[in-house]
Amino acid sequence: MGMPAQSDTYYTREMVLSLPDDGKRYELVHGELLVSPSPAMRHQIVLGALHSMLHEYLTRVPVGRVLFSPADITWGSTADILVQPDLFVIGAEDVAKRMWDDLRSFLLFVEVLSPSTARYDRFTKRRLYQEKNVPLYWVVDPVARQIEVWTPETQVPHNEREQLVWRAESATEALTIDLLSLFSD
Repeated sequence: MGMPAQSDTYYTREMVLSLPDDGKRYELVHGELLVSPSPAMRHQIVLGALHSMLHEYLTRVPVGRVLFSPADITWGSTADILVQPDLFVIGAEDVAKRMWDDLRSFLLFVEVLSPSTARYDRFTKRRLYQEKNVPLYWVVDPVARQIEVWTPETQVPHNEREQLVWRAESATEALTIDLLSLFSD
């Protein structure tokens, strides 16, 4: 189960990067170490489908690129933040960059909920993404069969249950995701 490390230690990015490669996901939000186990198969199926849809859309409408974790997103030299969103879209100006630390243009972050990560994804990481002005954040809930849509200024998410429409800034067309199909067994 994902949980904060039981410690009074204020973790840094360097400390997290030196942890063993043991199949767990280690993230850092303002010095708090978040540890999650490998995701379940349902999580990966939904994640793969979303990645395919976003990749196809961004191939047609080249305003950015979709990537997935593991990735070490830090917003530059920030010593106490290191997150690994399940999926994220970087803007066209960052496509040629090769280092995680150099990324600055984020268009979308996506987290697919697991029982072990729900608290982090809905609260800890959501507040961080809002603080860092990530323009759009989707919390994908395969059990409730919905996607929570967050922006930097929202206090309460907008929940989509049938269809999600996203039009990246400067895009010539929108991406429409049929959620009934996405969550079908």
